[in-house]
Amino acid sequence: MPKTIITCAITGAVHTPTMSDALPINPEMIAEQAIAAAKAGAAILHLHARHPETGAPTVDPEHFSEFLPAIRAETDAVINISTGGNPVMTVEERIPAARHYSPEMCSLNMGSINFALHPMADRYKSWKQDWEKDYLKGSEDNIFRNTFTDIRMVAEALGGPEHRVKFEHECYDVGHLYNLKFCLDRGMFKAPIFLQFVMGILGGIAADIDNLVFMKRTADKLFGDAYQWSVIGAGAQQMRMAAVGAQMGGHVRVGLEDSLYISRGELATSNAQQVEKVRGILETQGNQIASPDEARAILGLKGSNEVNF
Repeated sequence: MPKTIITCAITGAVHTPTMSDALPINPEMIAEQAIAAAKAGAAILHLHARHPETGAPTVDPEHFSEFLPAIRAETDAVINISTGGNPVMTVEERIPAARHYSPEMCSLNMGSINFALHPMADRYKSWKQDWEKDYLKGSEDNIFRNTFTDIRMVAEALGGPEHRVKFEHECYDVGHLYNLKFCLDRGMFKAPIFLQFVMGILGGIAADIDNLVFMKRTADKLFGDAYQWSVIGAGAQQMRMAAVGAQMGGHVRVGLEDSLYISRGELATSNAQQVEKVRGILETQGNQIASPDEARAILGLKGSNEVNF
């Protein structure tokens, strides 16, 4: 069986500072936790930025500059810069950092969804930052827009010869696989591709094993053997979906972007703790963990010598 790539999504744009003291909300925390996650076994670091004063999601390239060099200096992990931003941003707002830093990988959402976070707001009576409650409550009326025009814009901006970014094609439901097939047939992307099955977000497909099997079967039908894939089990299903996905031949993603917990009812102390746990599960069931250079070979990446940071 090929080696299994562990991706760690360090901070994201879903969770807010009130929810966990471990959530990285400033550059120093992002760098420290990313480096520790890489040392624990994460071959790929999926990165968002946070405003250093408020902890709010940001896509300002200057905010990325406050942690990218430190991570690069201390690890050889593959850097994946999100083009997801947060659900209320346009594509034009979401891609400047990726265009500026030209990383080896970027995420790319493959369709629009109702990206709903508002039920989380009901769990908290007080907030560390003024923006948090309205940010979460407002998501009840959000459409996370990723139209075919948006997808094409990102593909043209980052996938061409200037940047040669490899996309983590984030598929929140089975229809997103068909969107990707359409784009692939139109020449927006070149095989082999890398799929990320994002499961468990309210508005997308639920994180259960039947759905994972269905997503994998659909991808086989659409893409044959010209793809690699990984799975996210957002929330409580994080480790279970990772274990099953790896048994099925997939790669895995964990991190505080996707779940704040290490076990039911117990908050994780860091991203590295989640990486250590999933690595232990995978190695126990016989999976071998890919190094960063092995991940580069598996995914066909351009190499860390061609990034701009």
